[in-house]
Amino acid sequence: MSILWVVLGFVLLVVGGEFLVRSSVALSFKFNISKMVIGMTVVSFATSAPELLVSLQAALSGSPAIAINNVVGSNIANIGLVLGVTALVGPIAVDKSFYKLNWPVMMAYSLFLYYFLKNDNVLNAVEGGGLFLGLIMFLVVLIKNAKKDAITEEVDETLAVVSNFKIIIWLLIGALALYFGSEWLVEGSKEIARSVGVSEAVIGVSLIAIGTSVPELAASVIAAAKQEKAISLGNLIGSNIFNIGSVLGLTSLVKPIAVTEPQILTNDIFWMLGFAAVLIPMVLIPKRMQISRFKGFFLVVAYSVFMLFVFTKS
Repeated sequence: MSILWVVLGFVLLVVGGEFLVRSSVALSFKFNISKMVIGMTVVSFATSAPELLVSLQAALSGSPAIAINNVVGSNIANIGLVLGVTALVGPIAVDKSFYKLNWPVMMAYSLFLYYFLKNDNVLNAVEGGGLFLGLIMFLVVLIKNAKKDAITEEVDETLAVVSNFKIIIWLLIGALALYFGSEWLVEGSKEIARSVGVSEAVIGVSLIAIGTSVPELAASVIAAAKQEKAISLGNLIGSNIFNIGSVLGLTSLVKPIAVTEPQILTNDIFWMLGFAAVLIPMVLIPKRMQISRFKGFFLVVAYSVFMLFVFTKS
């Protein structure tokens, strides 16, 4: 029965996330917000909603290990699984903003998260507020750079003519689906953890993290297979920054997140830091500014080793 709750939870999170994105974009058009700003802020926040609700639900229901490892595992999966598999489908070009802005910010966020958790074994409201404030500053810089480079984000313009009634219905569907999806996923995952004898941290960094990365993986692989503009490395790194800044930042503002499972700080977070750090040599050598199929294969193998480690160590 717990597996059914997990599956239903994942389905509702995907459905809820989709409706929230569509309603948020449509609402933004009503307020005459530019397409570029919608793409960089509204869509980014809306697509982080499933992870946010899962972490918030986990923290409030007394499972902080799931809240932390949902983000840590999702950040590892974004690079090892999503980027790796997408690169196997087709090489990914990397632009200069990767090492000028996106990667340094992601690395700084990852290190700050490690320091905050290691310092006193808790991510409190002040630290979470700092992470969230840093995210807002990062978005401001992104928008300024985008205006300077005349970049326009791909946003569905048909949503500009959606009626107010439909927007309200979409918002309600999205909110309800996210609420029940997060609740069923967290409760089902806790039951699975108890029945198979692994910790909640293991479930958070594996099952839940992969589940919340599946929609992004599917979209990336389909885009790469169609030889369309595949998900960029910048988008994946942006997702990792959002996970720490908005998901953990906002969750800790509601309730401080304590470290209850030691392997989070002795193992899992070092894998997250390692996957983030390895991107620099991968992008710069041997073929500069490209994630080739071979590099993608390396990332997938490394992710498989991480998953093997997670379950054998538990």
